[in-house]
Amino acid sequence: MSGTNMNGRSRRLTINEDAQAMIDIAQREGIETVWDRLAAQQPQCGYCALGLSCRNCAMGPCRIDPFGEGPQKGVCGADADVIVARNLGRTIAGGSSSHSDHGRDILETFSSLTHGEATCYQIADEEKLRRLAAEVGVATEGRTAEDVGADLADILLEDYGTRRGSLSFVGRVPEVRRAKWDSLGITPRGVDRENVEMLHRTHMGVDNDYVNTLLHALRTGLSDGWGGSMIATELSDVMFGTPTPVTSEVNLGVLRTDQVNIAMHGHNPMLSDVVVAAAQDPELVELARSLGATGINVVGLCCTGNELLMRRGVPMAGNHLMQELVLITGALEAMVVDYQCIMPSIVDVAKCYHTKIISTSDKAKFTGATHVSFDPKRGAEIAHRIVRMAIEAYPDRNHDRVRIPTKPVRMMGGFSVEAILGALGGTPKPLVDAIAAGTIRGAVAVVGCNNPKLPQDLEHIELTRRLIENDILVLVTGCAAVANGKAGQMLPEAAAMAGPGLRSVCEALGIPPVLHMGSCVDNSRVVALAAVLADFLGVDIDQLPLAGAAPEWYSEKAVAIGSYVVASGITTVLGVQPAIFGSPHVVDLLAGGLDDVVGAKFVVEPDPAEAALWIRRHIETKRRGLGLPFVEIETASATEPAAGVPVGTGSAT
Repeated sequence: MSGTNMNGRSRRLTINEDAQAMIDIAQREGIETVWDRLAAQQPQCGYCALGLSCRNCAMGPCRIDPFGEGPQKGVCGADADVIVARNLGRTIAGGSSSHSDHGRDILETFSSLTHGEATCYQIADEEKLRRLAAEVGVATEGRTAEDVGADLADILLEDYGTRRGSLSFVGRVPEVRRAKWDSLGITPRGVDRENVEMLHRTHMGVDNDYVNTLLHALRTGLSDGWGGSMIATELSDVMFGTPTPVTSEVNLGVLRTDQVNIAMHGHNPMLSDVVVAAAQDPELVELARSLGATGINVVGLCCTGNELLMRRGVPMAGNHLMQELVLITGALEAMVVDYQCIMPSIVDVAKCYHTKIISTSDKAKFTGATHVSFDPKRGAEIAHRIVRMAIEAYPDRNHDRVRIPTKPVRMMGGFSVEAILGALGGTPKPLVDAIAAGTIRGAVAVVGCNNPKLPQDLEHIELTRRLIENDILVLVTGCAAVANGKAGQMLPEAAAMAGPGLRSVCEALGIPPVLHMGSCVDNSRVVALAAVLADFLGVDIDQLPLAGAAPEWYSEKAVAIGSYVVASGITTVLGVQPAIFGSPHVVDLLAGGLDDVVGAKFVVEPDPAEAALWIRRHIETKRRGLGLPFVEIETASATEPAAGVPVGTGSAT
């Protein structure tokens, strides 16, 4: 294939020049990537895409014919509604379990820290520790931070069990929203309890009412957003520091041709934080120099990269679809992984180079990788061992195959809830005033993954661009944040891309129009900030001019996030069609009926221009409901959508 044709193919797959260059090299050298494997899977199963296949028991696997000509019930008698609801419920349980187990790992390490067992960690934000402790009823006066922390850990560990009527952080939710949850029976009681019950309900012969199943699916998601993920976020702040604005760099240009490059990939900051510290050890730096390198360069991938960028200013090499491509630069000595969103294929790609793949979590081993079992109680020792392994790989680098295709782009991260309120003078009032005046029309959380079915990052960037130019503040997390960073939308000077109102606010505060709030577990910051705004105004969250969007989502975690965001009262737009369209009843419930009970719903719209238009109409509707100035949106399709009906080319209509 000619270089021109290859370049044309890569431009269809991603909007990023660094990714395009690596895709071209991969194809030229016969290295298989995620896009090649997606093409080989075509056509993908239509039954599965509609949610109409079931393999929950050995009487199956079963499928429902969407055209009504074949089977309309599984062997057990489950119809399309039941099968689709079961599948969605299990998907949400999978995502909720993943984030919440991340939270459990953080919590258990925090508990060990308070008992003097995990000595490589420390309490970095004692003020936040004491504030959290007081929030959940732990005495703080006259007590050491370790004693306070030990009691806090015990209370939060109970949030994973079944002894509570509700989770500790549910107290942050506006009272009117809590009453709504109670009336629906979806107040989250315990992280493990809701996930186990979701699996129980979707076993054959248990819950065969799709509405009942999906209500518990919302409860399961809420146990993640206000439980496991929130615990992960809050205790990570206590242990590693609450993020404040920091400037760093992003894209493959952050790799160094003359240094030992180590990429931290995954989600949990426990490992990555101590590796960054080890990479600064003078003894290890001198070892790297003795082998011909000028130093050690740690970079991030995916959400552990977001954690490091937010707190340490560590540069970010890329998001989900970049993990194979960073290997193809030939400049990486080691990719160190923990868990979640890590493709097994990285082991195969690394075999084409000198790069070591080092797995570290006993719950996430990769065949062919070098496994170094990470124990937080020996964190510093293990981190030094890992960095040494990377340094010792440097002499094996083939410098003729090193290809770093671009210069890095600057970006700003570190906008925790505390940082945002701090910039506003410690109170949400300036933000509320700006929204009330119409200077800022509203806010949207653009979050989630990359999906190879879409051109990488295009949906994130285009949706964000259209929102900020219409004076809508954008909050980003996870892979979406990396996309916006690469596009230059996350610097104070990016205020020039915004509408006049949002621009004036950003210039006055010295902030970007797109605020990086962290990793994907940190979507809990988004709902926590929404709760603060709602409490300040004395309204429910669903009355605020807010929306969520996951334009390029792929993972079960994203579905769990969407469920708790919607259940919290924030309508969410999805850019990739979920596997629910085999049941019109389930579609009607999620895209309409939920609005009547939780005040929010899902919308499916893959076109970022149409998604932005829908969100603008939605925000203006919420503003009108609060009696705020209304802006008529002058487009041919700007009429208000019918209640409960998702709009756009990718919707259920």
